[in-house]
Amino acid sequence: MAATANKESETSGQLSGGRLVELYRTMVLSRHLDERVWLLNRQGKAAIAASAQGHEAAQVACIEATDPKKDHYLIYYRQFTAMIALGTEPEEMLRGFLARDGDPMSAARQFPLHGAHPRVDLFNFSNVIATQLPQAAGVALADKLRGKDAVTIVFFGDGAASQGDTHEAMNFAGIHKLPVVFFCENNRYAISVPLSRQMAVESIASRAAGYGFPGVTVDGIDVVAVHEAMTAAVARARAGEGPTLVEVQVERLLPHTTDDDHTRYRTPEDIAQMLERDPIKITAEMLKRRNLITEAEDEQIHSEAKKRVNIATDTVDAEPYPDVGPMFDHVTMASQGRS
Repeated sequence: MAATANKESETSGQLSGGRLVELYRTMVLSRHLDERVWLLNRQGKAAIAASAQGHEAAQVACIEATDPKKDHYLIYYRQFTAMIALGTEPEEMLRGFLARDGDPMSAARQFPLHGAHPRVDLFNFSNVIATQLPQAAGVALADKLRGKDAVTIVFFGDGAASQGDTHEAMNFAGIHKLPVVFFCENNRYAISVPLSRQMAVESIASRAAGYGFPGVTVDGIDVVAVHEAMTAAVARARAGEGPTLVEVQVERLLPHTTDDDHTRYRTPEDIAQMLERDPIKITAEMLKRRNLITEAEDEQIHSEAKKRVNIATDTVDAEPYPDVGPMFDHVTMASQGRS
């Protein structure tokens, strides 16, 4: 059976009070940027977005437990907070959503946040779920063969856990004891399909036993608990002991994407219960309870985040669209001489 971490850890472990506050700042910036992108979609400026609202605490704690200077990250489309924590600037993300020149991920040629971001070593942005898991196993295998001190962290949702790619990646990683952490953000819905319709087991982490490595289920709203679980998983991988499956139980506070209406498949009671597990609200309460921030300081954190997002929005909105000239750069034509 998978282990289960405490719902809220009362000790900060390796996280100082100062680091907890900084993680909260990243969460707040992510939330305001996320809200802005949703608004830009409603204004007809951003084509589509998949919100990370409800996932912020899990993502920022996960990154904090790793070493961005040498570890690798294969993420998916709901990763606002992880991207910011790894150094992606709000302007860079907005260039993708607004399809502006200078988008570092796909040169504004794909869906927003699709492609790769070499500067911060992020790759495999895709809405084809679970494809990143076998790739993560491959990256981890390459590091092991080269004797590199690196851990690969691969992010995926509960829907991706039902894909064959996930089985193949975990089976291979378990056999070869690869330095990889499988980080599953379980928000209970694969678009409109609830977890009970996806699998016959209650815990995704329990599946790790079938691959010969540990699985742990964590309350993904608790920054400290996620950090502690990830610290242990990363240390295990770095020591050559093999993979860990970390399942963080989070909430998807908004519909699947800006094109979805979750009121068609979620009951009002389910939505109301979900909103009570907002990680921004819960983390703020935790910081105030520990006397790490005051109400006034919390307001200042939000004010600074809003200002940062406003500046980024104004900057990118005034930038030009890409020129059509380089449209076929880096594209090999299957047949030369076509008209």
